[in-house]
Amino acid sequence: MDLKEINNYGQEMVECLKLETSPVAVKLVPKGEEVPEGIKKVNEAIRHCQFVDRVRRTGEEFYTLGEDQMCKGGAGVMGLGALPPKVASGEFYYKGLKQFSTQDAAKRTIEMVPTLSPDSTEAVLYAPLEKTTFMPDVVLVICNPKQIMLLTQAYMYKTGGRLEVSFAGKQSLCSDGVVQAKEGKIGVTVGCSGSRVYTEIADEEMTMGIPIELLSDVAAGLKEICPN
Repeated sequence: MDLKEINNYGQEMVECLKLETSPVAVKLVPKGEEVPEGIKKVNEAIRHCQFVDRVRRTGEEFYTLGEDQMCKGGAGVMGLGALPPKVASGEFYYKGLKQFSTQDAAKRTIEMVPTLSPDSTEAVLYAPLEKTTFMPDVVLVICNPKQIMLLTQAYMYKTGGRLEVSFAGKQSLCSDGVVQAKEGKIGVTVGCSGSRVYTEIADEEMTMGIPIELLSDVAAGLKEICPN
């Protein structure tokens, strides 16, 4: 795939699914590599989920460094530094958010969250898929359950089978959406406390993370199964 094809897939996805916002292209720049020329640095520090939500609504393209990511849990799972100790130990979710019966239960959950190696990522790039100027690792589509259904059916169109997904309502748009998809697996996620509080993602919206190597299959399937 080249960038023109990827941009076309983005436009086709918007039209086929009747999306109200853009699919978001995300790329994790490995440590030591440079950000592509011509992409501006973001102008504020917010959370990864907020960057994704902003881009799908505004059509902006930019890059972020670790210093721009306010949620250090999200930054940590994407390799921008390490997970904060209170997140890694489960203390934050047990004592802070009171979402588990014990700290061990919280820690067990966090240990199962897909996570990249600490300090393995230099920067994160964001852009609407139909306008991206860089080759993404992952495409994030935030949409309603029916549209998630159509994306799933599109993926199944060529070879069949079943889509197996894993989520825990934690580290949603970062780990479930980006890291899991970067590892080659389509991820479907229901959101997490942070992404539900700090973004404009609606209660009735979910997220699918699509590895870039599977995008052409999904796009081809959509052409066949999307309602007119």
